[in-house]
Order: sequence, then structure tokens, then C-alpha cells
Amino acid sequence: MEKLFDINEEGFSIRCKLYYDKTPHDLKHIVLATYGFGGNKDNKAIEKFAERITTKYKSFGVVCFDWPCHGKDARNKLIINECLEYMQLVTKHIKNEMKAEEIYNYSSSFGAYITLRYLHEKEVNPYKKIVFRCPAIKLYDSMTSRITDDDWAVLNKGREILRGYDRKIKISLEFLDDLKINDVSTYDFLDYADQILMIHGTKDEMAPIETTRIFSENNIIELIEVENADHPFSNPQYMDFAIQKIQEFFNPEND
Repeated sequence: MEKLFDINEEGFSIRCKLYYDKTPHDLKHIVLATYGFGGNKDNKAIEKFAERITTKYKSFGVVCFDWPCHGKDARNKLIINECLEYMQLVTKHIKNEMKAEEIYNYSSSFGAYITLRYLHEKEVNPYKKIVFRCPAIKLYDSMTSRITDDDWAVLNKGREILRGYDRKIKISLEFLDDLKINDVSTYDFLDYADQILMIHGTKDEMAPIETTRIFSENNIIELIEVENADHPFSNPQYMDFAIQKIQEFFNPEND
């Protein structure tokens, strides 16, 4: 089952969705799930994951939200600091208003990059366990790989280009510079190594697995490689395998 709700704080209105099994109350374990660039809170991969984990573990819920400029969000210019603020406000809401005993994080692609930035910039990790699927660790490279010379000319004039799928998102040179300066592959996450699991497809062209291999080795993080899986895990069998591994990692009985 699912329930829509908004978080209205600090001048933001964050559109959220809660997945649960039978009742939205008294959920002891809540997973904050985030998705890739251009997606939205109605993400089908997250919906499938939520259905599986809330059925398997009755005390679990899953919360997803629209990033700034994504889905039904009201903002129209993407700024990383606002993404970080959204993550903080939703995490705080899960803890203080929903009274979750433990908060988990399952993030893909762009969402994984934001989570890594969040972990690096915050003093305390609020998440019991974290799974990154196809993380865009080198997000600057992923975002700029398809920018044409004409687009660069537009950006260098101080104007914005549009990217996205159902909804077009304004991208500025300042946004890209932020990604370039804040290269999470160079940060140290050794303190969180035991709490993190990486899952990545070997045929990912958007976020090549080699970057995740190096990152995982440097930080002593377990990496599960899924042979022939692409960036979105479009083969249902590969997605089922990934969800199974996430459920096992999040199993509260293993704590």
C-alpha cells in the first residue's frame, strides 16, 4: 500500500510517498529510497523493491521523494545543496515524526552520489545500513559525457541547458562545477565500510563499474557485480537478484 504526504519546512515543499504493508503507523524500520537523475518518486524500481521488502519484513516501510526539479517538485533550477537539504529534511521527518527506530538508505545513480555527499558533509551517519545500486560516483563525468560543443557554448555564456526525460531540468555551469569540485571518489568512507553494500552491473555504460570497483577497494566496501546488467537493471531477473541481496543486507535479524 502507499500514501502520499508533503514535508513543508524551511521554505521547501517536498513531495513524498510512503510504501507499507498493512498500516502506515508504528513502522520500526524505514528505508529512504532515492533514484537517478530525471526520475521521480513514482519510480518503478523503487516500487518493486518496496513491495518486496514490506511484504517480507512487516515492520518495514519505504519512503521516496521528488528531488528538487524532479517529478512534481516546484523548483526549476537544480542545485546540489538543495538536494542535500531535501535529504536531511526527509531523514529528520522519518526519525522525528514517523518515529522510526532505524533508518536505512537504498540509492541508485544520482541518488547514490547525493547520499555520498551527505555522508561526507554530515558529522553523523543517520542510516543503519546503505545499499548503492549502479552509483554515479563520478557524476560529473556521467553528466558531461553527452554534452555537445554547442551545449558547452550555451553554458559558458551563463545560460542553462535542459536535460531529463518526462520533465526537462535546467542544468547550469555552476551545477557542473559543483560536481567537478566535489568528487566523492576522492573522499574517505572507511568509517562506514561495514554499513555499505555496492551492487553494480558489468554492462553499465552510464556509470562504468570500474569506478565502483576502485572506490569499493579503496574503502573496503563489499561489491556485488551483476554480470551483464546495464545501468537501470532493465532485465527483471537482474533486478530481482539485486532486490534479494538488498533484503538480505537489510534483514533486521542480522543486526
